[in-house]
Amino acid sequence: MTAARSAVLRDTFVDSVLLMGATRAMAETEGVVWATAVMATPANVAALVAEGIDAADLEGASANDLALAARGASPDAADAALSRGRDALFAERRAQAAGGAAPAARTVAEAVSASAGVNVAIVSVTGAYAALAAHHALTAGLHVLLFSDHVGVDEEVELKDRAARMGRLVMGPGAGTAILGGTGLGFANVVGAGRVGVVAAAGTGAQEVSSLLDRWGSGVSQVIGIGGRDLSAAVGGRMARVAIAALEADPGTDAILLVSKPPAEAVARDLLGAPRAKPLIAAVLGVAPDLEVGAGVRLCGTLEEGVVRTLEAVGVGVDDPGRGLAGRVAAAAGRLAAGRTAVRGLFSGGTLCYEAQLILAGHVGRVYSNAPVRRDDALPAPDGAHVCLDLGEEEYTRGRPHPMIDPQARLDLIRREAADPATAVLLLDVVLGHGSHPDPAGMLAPVCAEILAAPGAPAVVAYVLGTSADPQGYDRQRAILEEAGCVVTPTAARGAHAAAAIALRRPELAESS
Repeated sequence: MTAARSAVLRDTFVDSVLLMGATRAMAETEGVVWATAVMATPANVAALVAEGIDAADLEGASANDLALAARGASPDAADAALSRGRDALFAERRAQAAGGAAPAARTVAEAVSASAGVNVAIVSVTGAYAALAAHHALTAGLHVLLFSDHVGVDEEVELKDRAARMGRLVMGPGAGTAILGGTGLGFANVVGAGRVGVVAAAGTGAQEVSSLLDRWGSGVSQVIGIGGRDLSAAVGGRMARVAIAALEADPGTDAILLVSKPPAEAVARDLLGAPRAKPLIAAVLGVAPDLEVGAGVRLCGTLEEGVVRTLEAVGVGVDDPGRGLAGRVAAAAGRLAAGRTAVRGLFSGGTLCYEAQLILAGHVGRVYSNAPVRRDDALPAPDGAHVCLDLGEEEYTRGRPHPMIDPQARLDLIRREAADPATAVLLLDVVLGHGSHPDPAGMLAPVCAEILAAPGAPAVVAYVLGTSADPQGYDRQRAILEEAGCVVTPTAARGAHAAAAIALRRPELAESS
């Protein structure tokens, strides 16, 4: 039995960035099996109760209150986690007070006046107030990274139209990744400087391409996250146009890589049909390959291909990423029990989940998902079907941290899918960088090794998204998974090809593109 503990801090608002840090601090406490820090919205309170927190302890809590909760091997472990959560949230504030620092600014205008040279505001507040905070930042002349979710489409359009008139960027809403002037914001990898500018309507898509650019010899000039809805019909690519124009005018950028989840076709046609002053490579997932594009524009079907073509544009050659995979895939396929034919993808990265669906569908046919590329492929899936799950979606993160922050939530799902006699391959991503768990492979590897030790067990294909400079250590994370028996691939796209190759018992597919 485990012990559950919680604490409600009344009239205490904390932004999502600090909530993630507190959650991670609590989850890393010895003896703790689950922990979270959330604002006490009705949905979050219900999720906490479902996790075993006593409803009486949360009585009267509202969206203006902060809730800390933990479940540990003992009451002392759970209490220690709550204490660490409080420390993570308020240690900086206490240190400032002890050092005689001036009180924190209470408005954007105060913050700007107190900080010379600032030109970007990060907005990470409750969605109901996020648009107003972003308008205040624009009024102060700042670019805006709008980390917050739950901002209305009409508000997004209004913000982006205003920013375009002012010559400013509104990155978001829901923009979790950017690298500006060499500084990573949100979930970002440690990437060297280079000549490629990235515009991304996809968070882990931005991380994947920037990491590959770094690992394959280029690095980036800027990474501008524009929010996952920017290329939707409602938003119409408003900020994509501004960001591309900014990079075309940037003397440090020689080529531009556009990354997006499946966009509205009319928006993609309009955006990509215009001629470009610099090479524009569009890794826009789900767009028809015969879409007509303007001069200087090249359309690619995967993130991997987008990086390869972008590097070609700046004169950097890349070895075939699939070389040598067929042998490892053949060995994995040879250990499968008869009847195991299904691919089960469990992703922490939403963009990687979309890309995997598209690649797998080209090999194995229909793929079901909670975040489907096609509406007809939404869950529930029939028995024995191919399934890719985005575990960052709300149904999996309600009341618990994002799987990039805490891989623990994936472990039960990995065991469950491995136990299904139809499962041939478990396809996993492991995302490194700032904001992510300090040792995600170390969390996943023991469970993978346990599964792979059984005769006829499904294969595990894993991809590590990161760079050698990331705090978790790219080579170390790969080695941990390889030692556990996983097939570790060089790109996310190659992971999907390898998974299909194992399920179909056709090793040569792992080296296709």
